[in-house]
Amino acid sequence: MVVDAALGQFGDLLFESALAVYVLAMILHAVEHALLRRTGVEQEEARVPVAAAATAGTGAGLSREGAAAAADLGSHDTSTPTRPPRTKAERFGRTGVSLTVLGFGLHLAMLVVRGLAAQRVPWGNMYEFTAAICLVAVGAWLVVLRRRPELRRLGAFVLLPVVVLMFLAGTVLYTQTAPVVPALRSYWLAIHVSAAVIASGILLLAGVASLLYLLRRVHENDPTRLTWTARLPSADVLDRVAYRATAIAFPVWTFAVITGAIWAEAAWGRYWGWDPKETTAFVAWIVYACYLHARSTAGWRGPRAAVINVVGFAVMVFNLFFVNLVVTGLHSYAGVG
Repeated sequence: MVVDAALGQFGDLLFESALAVYVLAMILHAVEHALLRRTGVEQEEARVPVAAAATAGTGAGLSREGAAAAADLGSHDTSTPTRPPRTKAERFGRTGVSLTVLGFGLHLAMLVVRGLAAQRVPWGNMYEFTAAICLVAVGAWLVVLRRRPELRRLGAFVLLPVVVLMFLAGTVLYTQTAPVVPALRSYWLAIHVSAAVIASGILLLAGVASLLYLLRRVHENDPTRLTWTARLPSADVLDRVAYRATAIAFPVWTFAVITGAIWAEAAWGRYWGWDPKETTAFVAWIVYACYLHARSTAGWRGPRAAVINVVGFAVMVFNLFFVNLVVTGLHSYAGVG
């Protein structure tokens, strides 16, 4: 298998460019968060067009004279209602989103180029695997923004772990473009690892949402504590984001665990051997299963369930770094160099 070294170097340049763009986007989102002075609900209500508010008020119980005045005003002013001017915070936030989209494009191009250079799927080592997880996390975040633009204020907190992971991937975990080791030369690499990447990226978003939910609850219970969280969406909104993301990722993670067992039987002659990687992946599966069960149980909803989700995210991070880099096992073949 011939490796295109020049193309691989171009992929590294794309990776560095994506990381730089993500850092800038995170800074802009942080500036947006710092400029906010009101909660999200109040801000959204302040941006409702005046004409729409007047129309709603007419139908909700204005006096006959007020309704007539509103109708007379409408007969003379047929112009389309305009949105109020964007605040400085919103301009920073929208620019941050645009940069995030640009970074996502560069990030995606990096993995495509890396795969073409190595002539394989681009997640055959820790550098590529971590980069792929971050790509899925950013993609999931952009999907959330598409559906709920008002959650843009979470941008700095979502991009922070992405930037940290990508920095570690580009420094500590960096590996030059090369063919994968013989143990990974299987079609299961494209099936099992792809599922693990997708699930891990979405669970990263869920973990951040649950952590912010716990911090937001502290402020809602005592407004004098963690006052900066007042600029975040409400705790209920954060809880729903975490739950829905986990509910989507959990079946994918289940598929990853199952296909991993099938690949283990084909490679090592047994479905399960309690290898450190297998054990930690199974522990993560149990934790997330407990979270989903707790989230659907009335007595465990709220902070208790969120703590379980944060624990699940911690187990995933432990599985990604400690098990791969420190513990020796059958999965210790995707090294850093």
